[in-house]
Amino acid sequence: MPKIVVVTGGGAGVGRAVAREFANRGDDVALIGREPERLAEAAAELQRLGVRTSVQLADVADADAVERAADAIEAELGPIDIWVNNAMATIFAPVKDITAEEFRRGTEVTYFGTVHGTMAALRRMAPRNRGTIVNVGSALAYRSVPLQAVYCGAKSAVRGFTDSLRSELIHEKLNIHLTMVHLPAVNTPQFGWAKNKTGHGARPVPPVYQPEVPARAIVFAAYAKRREIWVGFPTVKAIMANRIAPGFADKYLAKTGYTGQRTAAVKSPDAPSNLFGPVPGHQGARGDFSKEARSTSWEMFGTEHRYAVLALGAIGLYGLHRMAKRLGI
Repeated sequence: MPKIVVVTGGGAGVGRAVAREFANRGDDVALIGREPERLAEAAAELQRLGVRTSVQLADVADADAVERAADAIEAELGPIDIWVNNAMATIFAPVKDITAEEFRRGTEVTYFGTVHGTMAALRRMAPRNRGTIVNVGSALAYRSVPLQAVYCGAKSAVRGFTDSLRSELIHEKLNIHLTMVHLPAVNTPQFGWAKNKTGHGARPVPPVYQPEVPARAIVFAAYAKRREIWVGFPTVKAIMANRIAPGFADKYLAKTGYTGQRTAAVKSPDAPSNLFGPVPGHQGARGDFSKEARSTSWEMFGTEHRYAVLALGAIGLYGLHRMAKRLGI
């Protein structure tokens, strides 16, 4: 039976790809965002796939606006089954160059936007005792990098908030599943329209994945009811390396973290950005780095088919054991 799905930040980037992935399953999709033309284009794309849509103009940093959007979605489509908190904003700059207002705004969108979306979903799901909330995280929630202190801090806060709420839901015996999906570097438009004070264009740190890869992981997480998913081997490597040798990671990123996130192109700090308002334009899910972006993830394949992978591993080990026995090893 089709689900009613809400995707914040659904007009472009990962959110656009997530909305399309749910629609491909036959789910009805509501999009929340700030840029009306881009949302309308996204909704038209989903409608061509044969699903119902709802478009809600709202800034996720505004809790009341998110509540109004949730009311309108349920009035149009019906009870919300799945809510995906994806909207984000980031700033590429050293901390010393970021204003308090910019820090506040980035945090309000990325962290408080997730909190507001989660609360709106809970208010509707708890009385029905069912539903799924997916909070989109990042490898940077575990291993921060230079030039993105605002984003790293906000995603770390989202992770702490999600873990705390999950225990509360278990304590209250509510049949609401809460999951978090941590993303690697993704080829989205954010690198072109994010606030940038570095003097150079911003880029994702290789290896880069197309947004359809995390989109499939997010939809999988919503249906498979996993606690947490790490998308792509770079995410696994970053998280585990930080657990094993955080001091080494500090020094390594001090050496490579600046050049790895910048292009050779010169960019003015006054260039249009989406921090305080949407940047108009016909942006889709993908950004400017498609030539190098990967469309698959073997790590994610293993996550989706973990029992089959474990079974194959066990068969392989058993085969090696039998061979060693025959050889008298």
